[in-house]
Amino acid sequence: MRRALLPAAALAGALALTGCGSGSGADSGSGSAAAELSVSSVYMPQPVSPDMAAGFLTITNQGGAKDALTSVSSDVAGRVTMHSTAGGAMREKSSFAIPAHGRLVFRSGGNHLMFEELKRKPRQGQHVTLKLTFAESGPLTVEMPVKSATYNPSTEH
Repeated sequence: MRRALLPAAALAGALALTGCGSGSGADSGSGSAAAELSVSSVYMPQPVSPDMAAGFLTITNQGGAKDALTSVSSDVAGRVTMHSTAGGAMREKSSFAIPAHGRLVFRSGGNHLMFEELKRKPRQGQHVTLKLTFAESGPLTVEMPVKSATYNPSTEH
């Protein structure tokens, strides 16, 4: 019965994502035994390379169960890879954990997405469609705005 609710929750989350990229929900859902995922701070700096781009976002889990981001795909790239950065070294990863009541942050200089084999070079003002796939929750589709190549969002608290 609980699994039947996950696709509906994912659809509701995806619909909420098509609005603005930030803000807080009115209901906390802190009593839920399932992951409750939402996405914010989504952007891609306009790529300087014709065949590669980076992407950044934050996935928040307000639910009581952990989940994991297992893959990302996009209409603009042949493949999207996930990378961690520690001590200046970048390493490709096959998944990232999203703790219960926690966040997974992809930001410049840290964890990030790499859009490889670009089918077209995204330009500032355009949007790139992403499909985020998770170990437990249903997939989420996100529109990622393309910002200037030098865009640097303010640091989160």
